Amino acid sequence: MRYFIILIITTLSFQLNSSSIYIPKDNEVSFDVIRKNKIIGNLNSKFIENGDELILHSVLDIDVKVLFFPAYQFYQETKEKWINGHFVSIEGFTDFEDEREYYILGNDTDEYFIATGMEGEIKLDINILPLNYWNIEMLKEKEVFDTQKGIVRKINVLKMEDEEILINQKKIKANKFIFNATKHPMDKGPFPEYTLWYFDNELIKMHFKNPKDKKLIKIIRNDWGK
Repeated sequence: MRYFIILIITTLSFQLNSSSIYIPKDNEVSFDVIRKNKIIGNLNSKFIENGDELILHSVLDIDVKVLFFPAYQFYQETKEKWINGHFVSIEGFTDFEDEREYYILGNDTDEYFIATGMEGEIKLDINILPLNYWNIEMLKEKEVFDTQKGIVRKINVLKMEDEEILINQKKIKANKFIFNATKHPMDKGPFPEYTLWYFDNELIKMHFKNPKDKKLIKIIRNDWGK
């Protein structure tokens, strides 16, 4: 069951500012995580602005119960810092159900983005972007920084035909993408294929199948248009 939780933190209804980072009107967004038509968790993000600096604070908390007993739990918290639209640092913590815990740190230096995570310290391109679906510009990259595990993944994105979807009882015509990423040798399962829907560059929802039991996991904006 743990595989369905490769959710790589996301967040989400945005206005465009001068740095090309989308910020929600109330500086906060929320998504429901749904499995078998039941809400099993939430993803909440807050956007804290201070001049040219933006802190994106996201929390993903999932708690699955069977007959009132805990069956699966997952927790991730990250704080990303962006300055003038440039990703400069991250602090994060991920707690998987099987006692795997990762403390993620990353900072820009003069020449590189230096990060630590699942495989220790790594030196990355200074312009690396985090694997966060809220930033539609991330879909243009060839490789990204996985903020759950502190590793690099190569990605492949396919633009599909626009599709009409129903969200919070409203019909919208959304931009649709298929997203895939490479598997890391230390992963315990395959990286799932994601389907993403955006409206005016805002992430509205995404789906993927749990590689283990093939159940569809939905992450749906619960406050859009309200």
